[in-house]
Formats: sequence, structure tokens, C-alpha cells
Amino acid sequence: MRGVLLTTIFLCYNAFYTLNMKKILTALLLVSSLTSFSQSEIIIGQYFLKLGNEKHQIEYRLNLKADGTFEFHSYINNQNGIPPIVHKYGKGTWILDDKVVSFLTNKEKDLNEKYTLDFSGSKARFVTKPLRDKTDRVVRTRLKFFESKIFWIEGLDIFKT
Repeated sequence: MRGVLLTTIFLCYNAFYTLNMKKILTALLLVSSLTSFSQSEIIIGQYFLKLGNEKHQIEYRLNLKADGTFEFHSYINNQNGIPPIVHKYGKGTWILDDKVVSFLTNKEKDLNEKYTLDFSGSKARFVTKPLRDKTDRVVRTRLKFFESKIFWIEGLDIFKT
């Protein structure tokens, strides 16, 4: 039994070191790129949050697109406000680094009369139930903004639909 084990270990050791280093590096790069691709695929989509009641309603919509761009829409319907209905828009690009989404707005290209929100410097953490968590607890997939120049964005949780 001990001889078989030693022979197996020797064969595995020998096979590992006789592999071409190029194949090993290619395999490692492939695995790492697939991991990052699948992570960005999960984050792409529509996010939505609705707050308030019939007299004061707030809705936030965020669309993260596969091409690395985003669009944001804020809708406020406050019957006692002046004006009672307010729409605010933002757009730009986003990048994912680990579980942090960074938003960038090009002032010349992305800002105009309609799109007035500058998301440059805004960051949100991508929150989802960990794969290792086998419990029945429900964790809604969301983006949690933790940094932004837009004061009402910071601290916002917006949920994936």
C-alpha cells in the first residue's frame, strides 16, 4: 500500500514538472479571466428602489449595461413640493474591481441639459449572498453606495430586479 502511494506521488510530481510552463500559465490566466468575466456578468442589469407613500414618492432606477456604461434616473413626486414632480438623470461608465463598482462621468460627453448628475467618484459595493452560505436566509442582490459627491446617493441601497 505504501509503495503504491509513493509511486502515485512520484508520478504526479513528475507529470507536474514535465508540463510546459507555458501551458500552466495559460491555464491560470484562463481561470482568472473566466472568474472576472462571470463576476461582471452577475452585476449587469437593472436596479430599482421605491420609497415613500402616495403623497411623497421617490424612485431610483439604475441600469448597468454590458458595454460598461450606465444610466440613472431619479423620480420624485412630492405633492407639497415646488415643483411637485422632479426627474434627475445621470449617465457615464462603470468599472468593477473585486466587489466595488466605480462610476465615472465624462463632463463633455455625458453631461447635458437632461443628464445633470455627475457620478464621478461615486463607488458602490456589490452585495449578494455568498456562495458558501447554504442557509435559508435571504440576501437581496444590491448595490450599496458608500462614496459619492451626490449627497443623497451616499448610503443608498438599490436592489437588482
